[in-house]
Amino acid sequence: MPTFQALTPLLFVFLWSTGFIGAKYGLPYAEPLTFLLTRYGLVLGLMTVFALATRAPWPRDARQIFHIGVSGIFVHAFYLGGVFVAIKHGLPAGITSLIVGMQPLLTACGAGWLLGERVSARQWLGLGLGFVGVTLVVTNKLGNLPLGTMMLPALVALLAITAGTLYQKRFCPHFDLRTGSVIQFLPSAVITALAASATETMVIDWTPSFVFALLWLVLVLSFAAISLLNVLIRNGSAVNVARLFYLTPPSTAIIAWAVFGETLGGLALAGMVLAVSGVYLARASRK
Repeated sequence: MPTFQALTPLLFVFLWSTGFIGAKYGLPYAEPLTFLLTRYGLVLGLMTVFALATRAPWPRDARQIFHIGVSGIFVHAFYLGGVFVAIKHGLPAGITSLIVGMQPLLTACGAGWLLGERVSARQWLGLGLGFVGVTLVVTNKLGNLPLGTMMLPALVALLAITAGTLYQKRFCPHFDLRTGSVIQFLPSAVITALAASATETMVIDWTPSFVFALLWLVLVLSFAAISLLNVLIRNGSAVNVARLFYLTPPSTAIIAWAVFGETLGGLALAGMVLAVSGVYLARASRK
C-alpha cells in the first residue's frame, strides 16, 4: 500500500494525460457533447451495477448528496465539456492543456481564501516555475493560430476544474468512490444531454476508432483516473493535487510522440524539466 500511495500521483498524471489522446481519436466521429453523453451513460450503467453488486454505502445526508453532485458537475460537465468543445472547434490539445495548466495558480489563490491552506513561498515558486515549463512545452504549437472564441470553452474548463477541486475539498472530501461516482455523473449527464440536444445533431459514426476511444475514456478515464483524483483530493491538500496538472501537458506530449509520432523540440524538453522541477518545489512539506 505505501508503494501504491507513492505511485498514485504519477499514475493519475499518466491516465489523465491520455484523455487528450482519446479525444483526438474519437472526436472526428461524434460531436463533443454527444461523445461525452455517450460516455457518461456507459459509466453510469457500469458504476451503478458495480455499486449495487458490492453493496457500496450511499450517502444518507441530502446535503452531502447535493455537494457531491455539484462537484461532479464542475469536474465532468463543465471541465470535460469545455475541453472537448475546444478541441473539436480547432484548438490544439497542447494549447488546451496549457490553458487548463493554469489551474494550480488559481487553486493556490483560492486554497488560502476558501480552505485556510497556507501556501508557502517555496510552493509559489514551484507553481510559477511549473507554469513557465508548461508554456515552453506547448509554445511551439501556438504559431499564428486565429484563437478567437476557440479559447472560451478551454477557459470554462480551467475555471471548472479549479472550482471543482476547491469545492470538493471544502464540502465533500470523503465519500464512497463507487456510489459517489454515480452521484457525480448523473447530474453531469443530465446537463450534457440538455446542452447536446439544443446545440448538436447527436449523430455518431460508430467506427472502430470511435469505439476504442469511447471504451478507453469510460474504463481508463472515468473509472480509474477519476477514482484516483478523488483519492488524491481526499488525502492531500488542494494545492498538492492541483500541482499535478502541470505534468499533464508534458505527459501528453510524450504520449503523442509515442502514438502519433509528434516530435519534441529542445524548447519542449527544457519545459518538461522546468515543469517537473516546479511540481517538486510545490509539494507540501512533510511537516
